Amino acid sequence: MSKSFERYQKRKLISSYFSVVLSIALVLFLLGILGLLVINTKKMADHFKEQITVSVFLKDEAKQVEVDQLQKSLAMADYTKLATFVSKEEAAEKHTEAIGENFMDFLGYNPLKNSIDVQLKADFVSPEQIEEIASNIEAKDYVEEVSYDKPLISLLNDNVKKISLWILVASGIFAFIAFLLINSSIRLSVYSKRFIIKTMQMVGATKRFIRRPFLWTNIKLGMLGALIAIVGLAIAIYYIDDFFPELTLFKEPLILGCLFAAVFVLGVLISFISTFLATQRFLNLRTDDLYY
Repeated sequence: MSKSFERYQKRKLISSYFSVVLSIALVLFLLGILGLLVINTKKMADHFKEQITVSVFLKDEAKQVEVDQLQKSLAMADYTKLATFVSKEEAAEKHTEAIGENFMDFLGYNPLKNSIDVQLKADFVSPEQIEEIASNIEAKDYVEEVSYDKPLISLLNDNVKKISLWILVASGIFAFIAFLLINSSIRLSVYSKRFIIKTMQMVGATKRFIRRPFLWTNIKLGMLGALIAIVGLAIAIYYIDDFFPELTLFKEPLILGCLFAAVFVLGVLISFISTFLATQRFLNLRTDDLYY
C-alpha cells in the first residue's frame, strides 16, 4: 500500500513538473517568435520599400552617351540600390506579355520610351526624398518624365509606422501575459506543497531554508523549458529562412544569439520571481488559511 502511494505521488510530481516545463516552453517559444518579428520589422519594411521602382523615361532624341552617363550616375548615387536600362523594345515585349496581345499591331508603331528603372535604398523611400530626387533627374534636358507611384509610397510609409507601433505594443502585452501564465503554473506547483511548507516552518526551519529547494527546482524547470523553446525557435527560424531568404536570418548570428540568450534568461528570471512570490505567500499564511 505504501509503495503504491509512493508511486502515485511520484507520478503526480512528474506530471506537475511536466506541465510547468511545457507551459514555460510554449510561452517562451511564442515570445521568442514575437521577439524575432520585432527584430526583423525594419528589415521586412526595408524589403518592401526597396521593391518600389522609379522609372526615368528618356526622350527619343537622347544620345546614347547621355543615356549611359545618366545610368552610371544613377547607379553610383547614394540613394540607388539598382539602376537598370530598359529599351522601348523590351518594354513593348513586357507589355505584350502582360496584356496577352501585341498592341503594336493596332497602333503600327511603338509609343513607349527608353527608360531607366531605379530601385531606391529603403532609407530614401519617403514622399519628400523621392520628390527631390525626381526633380533633380527631370531637370536634365534629355529626360522626358520621372514616374513613380506616389499614393503607394505614402501608404507604405504610413503602414510601416503603424505596424511597428502595434508590434511593440503587442510585444509588451504578450510579455506580461507570458509572465502571468508561467507564474500561474509555478504557483499551482507550489500550492500543492503548501502543507509541507507550513510543516517545515512549524518545526523551526527558516524562510530562506524552506524557499531554497523550491527556487532551485523551478529554476531548473525554467532552464529546461527555455532550452526546449530555443530548440523550437531554431527549427522555426530554419523554415522561415527557407521560405523568406531575403530576411537573411542566419547571416546575423549575433542577433540570433542575443535572442536565444534573452529567451533563456527570461525563462530563469520569470521562474525565480514566480517561485519566490508563491513561496513567500504561503510562508506568510496562517495555518487556517491553507485550506482556502
